[in-house]
Amino acid sequence: MSDQNQWQNAAWGAPQEGAPSSGGTSAGQGQGQGAPSQQAASQPPYQVAPQPQAQANPYGYAAAQPRPTAAYAAQSQAAYAAQPQSQPAAAYAAPAQAPYGTAAGAVPAQQPKRRGWIVGLAAVLTVLILGVATIGSCTSVFTSSMGAFSYESPSWSDTVTGDTVGIINISGTIQYDGTTSSPEGLKSQLDAAEQNPHIKAVVLRVNSGGGVATAGEEMSTYIRDFSKPVVVSSASINASAAYMISSQADYIFTDKTTSIGSIGVIMSVTDLSGLYEKLGISVENITSADAKDSGAGNRPLTEEERAWYQDQVDQINEVFINFVAEGRDMPVEDVRALATGLTFTGMDAVENGLADELGTQEAAVAKACELAGIADADTVYLQSSTSDLSRLLDIMGTEDSLDVSGTLKELENRVGLE
Repeated sequence: MSDQNQWQNAAWGAPQEGAPSSGGTSAGQGQGQGAPSQQAASQPPYQVAPQPQAQANPYGYAAAQPRPTAAYAAQSQAAYAAQPQSQPAAAYAAPAQAPYGTAAGAVPAQQPKRRGWIVGLAAVLTVLILGVATIGSCTSVFTSSMGAFSYESPSWSDTVTGDTVGIINISGTIQYDGTTSSPEGLKSQLDAAEQNPHIKAVVLRVNSGGGVATAGEEMSTYIRDFSKPVVVSSASINASAAYMISSQADYIFTDKTTSIGSIGVIMSVTDLSGLYEKLGISVENITSADAKDSGAGNRPLTEEERAWYQDQVDQINEVFINFVAEGRDMPVEDVRALATGLTFTGMDAVENGLADELGTQEAAVAKACELAGIADADTVYLQSSTSDLSRLLDIMGTEDSLDVSGTLKELENRVGLE
């Protein structure tokens, strides 16, 4: 911008941004409107029909520009005629002026009301409904008895219609927790498979490093007494109590890199007496017999106590060895020679007789079909029905949060609200 233009803008005021140009077709001509007379003299003599000039405002602002007349009137009439006549005319008059700004004294057009409060209200209602349902579900979970593990409860029972191989996961620590890695959880699924005529065989998918000896013994008994073929598919680890269970199956598959075996028993007693002494802690046990506090950890074991516990470990280990020898149809002495407490790779286990073949879970399913005398079969995971709370969380993850009526219906059907 030249010095002359800057002086003109300061003296006369630059046109407001977006206002219609008062004359000319280029940006340079528009900025020159309202300048002193010497600029008017520089215009070419052949200029056609001078345009109306903007009046200078003594306060430094451009004056309001006149509205178009004929074109605007025709456009406004056409827009009004296109609207439904049943609506008030005022509803269409105000928006027609909006593109040209609001003149002095005119009332701005009213913006349509937002309906965000409706969405917010629906969300609040949904949260309240799901909160009540969660409380009811939690109550149902904590008050349900072990009878829920009956044959009627498995979620897979209604999906089995043809020849099927059931897959049971034994994963994690062998203990008493109600899952299929526990005696009660495993037995409930085996009983259901026993009664279902479509289940022709079972595959145990084992990925466990062992656990409680007594739980392993009970689960081994259930597998041994199961009337239909059982095939084991070993994952990354199949050791200790988990292998004791697996040894009762009809056939064991393992991967090359699987850690399998670890036939043995361990009992740990921690002696913290030295640490207590350094910390100045004194523990005094009042017992009915001298050995009653032998496992408390605040004193070392005596020689007699150590021998006593060693005898218990040896007895439990003998039970382990006999289970494996019977299940694998191996001489007891051969199994005892392998009972070092160490695991073997899948390749070594096939060679020493602790496993039958290298293969994946699919190979185990095919072998189960072969042992059951069927050419092919579907597969289904045998597991307990999910809790009411798990069902509710599933609903929350899949249902539209704004569909309150649909969510209520789903809760009635799946959670059992009254």
